[in-house]
Amino acid sequence: MSDQPVGGGPIHITLETGPKLTRPVPPEVVEALLSAQITATAGERSGFQLAFDLTKQGALSRRLLPEGFFDPKTRVILSVSVKGTARVLLDGLIVRQEVGASNQPGHSTLTVTGEDLTLLMDLEERTDRYPNLRPSGRVARILSRYADYGIEPHVFQEQIEQPPREQLRVDYQSGTDLSYVNELARANGYTFYLEPGPRPGHSVAVWGPEARLGQRQHALNVNMDVNSTVDQLTFAYDGTAREEPQARVQDPATRDSRLLPQPDIGPLRPPLGRRATPALKRRTLSGTAKRESAQAQAELLARAALSADAISGSGSLDVNRHGYILRPRELVGVRGAGVTYDGDYFVKSVTHNIRPGSYQQNFTLSREGLIARSDTVRP
Repeated sequence: MSDQPVGGGPIHITLETGPKLTRPVPPEVVEALLSAQITATAGERSGFQLAFDLTKQGALSRRLLPEGFFDPKTRVILSVSVKGTARVLLDGLIVRQEVGASNQPGHSTLTVTGEDLTLLMDLEERTDRYPNLRPSGRVARILSRYADYGIEPHVFQEQIEQPPREQLRVDYQSGTDLSYVNELARANGYTFYLEPGPRPGHSVAVWGPEARLGQRQHALNVNMDVNSTVDQLTFAYDGTAREEPQARVQDPATRDSRLLPQPDIGPLRPPLGRRATPALKRRTLSGTAKRESAQAQAELLARAALSADAISGSGSLDVNRHGYILRPRELVGVRGAGVTYDGDYFVKSVTHNIRPGSYQQNFTLSREGLIARSDTVRP
């Protein structure tokens, strides 16, 4: 398999392409790769951009580009090996190519931009009906259509059960599969994303709560002299971020309405901070009175959970120095930021910036409260 060293450490990247099934790219493509940027964000589609040296007499400009090697909808898989452990960072489709021609030798470039495989779910609008299927059942049925791309569904049951009752209602989809799946995720306080790997050609489609329990990644150390792994971390506390939503439901027989109690967001957002931030805003959800009680409760819970993260952090790290790849959508500890901001965080997004000799990661963190819940953080 073709590979290219990155930085001074034992880091290598591998690149595969193809229409649906992929294979390693020719050596000329690896040699021409100038940079790779991959962004993965919780609850959003991942994207990538690859830049290549477009030498006038090279294979890319004379043969591969005219033959459609980089055409839109070409599948691209990029993996990185750090200290002998391989990890798939990207499994997506090219959507755009740009050629920058220059009079100066060595300055002409080809840049391809793409998105992860959820793009397949956003290409065609359809109308479908789902009688007697819960939201999770509808999502599982939709995701089964994409098994040919190695996508394995991982669908969680809803926190608040909404039993289907065909005699009262039949749920319809209008629009793309992706928009409908995301709509169902938002209505239940869930997130939907594709996690590439664990081996090339396979992805896990997760529809469920954010992963805020379990094993922490290796800690991000700042202001710890030789033990520091990041140069700078910036934290912010937005007092207007958290909301206290309110919802009413109506009894169809008596027409009386009642206010639903505030939900416990713990099952969706297990607390990471010891001192929870208060909700300064109060919002009334519209349209809940005409819905069934379980649907209104689910929407109330979702709104309260999605606005809970008032604490955010951002920074960058050098993978060669840190020794590990920071993974998005998982937990990580922070050390050296002080009593208020030390502790565990949810990794909201990671942008990988890879060049020959350099592997940097920019990241954002979030949690709902201040002060670590534990006196120790995993190193």
